Amino acid sequence: MSSSVANPPSPPSGRLVLLRHGETEWSLSGQHTGRTDIPLTAHGEELARAAGELLQGREFSLVLASPMQRALRTAELAGLEPEVTDDLMEWDYGAYEGLTTPEIREQVGYDWTVFEHGVPSGDTPGETVEEVAARASRVVQRAVAAMAHGDVALVGHGHYLRVLASVFLRREPRLGAQLLLDAGSVSVLQYERERPAIRVWNHGPAVAKTPGQPA
Repeated sequence: MSSSVANPPSPPSGRLVLLRHGETEWSLSGQHTGRTDIPLTAHGEELARAAGELLQGREFSLVLASPMQRALRTAELAGLEPEVTDDLMEWDYGAYEGLTTPEIREQVGYDWTVFEHGVPSGDTPGETVEEVAARASRVVQRAVAAMAHGDVALVGHGHYLRVLASVFLRREPRLGAQLLLDAGSVSVLQYERERPAIRVWNHGPAVAKTPGQPA
């Protein structure tokens, strides 16, 4: 199943800037952070300010952010004034909220990944990759329309933004498994003539210390 977005009538000239929130205690430890609303670490705030320096001089026709405090604080420190939308919230990890990938794999007994195997319900219902992609499609449709008038910035979360980039590129949402995204990073998508493309990916001062860290 593809969750791609239809071609706009005319390819917009604006660019789509993705900003992943700065480091949190759980992103540092590798715990899956979906609906748990935790703050940035001091280093996470430094990363957010550094991301803001990368965005200096840009004017945005639209800025959207997740309602979670880690995203809103990142937007603030980066000098952005976003409109909040629940469609930018991170993947709902259900029963796997707060667990690391090694802990989940020990429970299930196989090489689990969220993109391939999904999550069971827990305190929250959990989401499939297709459900995350459906939310991302709504954001992309709105962003592409605004890109006709200038650049657009989205401030959100690691796994979600990886799915959103896949949707923008008109690829299967599971492509996001191959698009690594570090805390505090800036990525830029755009149209090259009529085709969506990656201009910059995962640019920033931080590289995850531990491979496979979730959002």
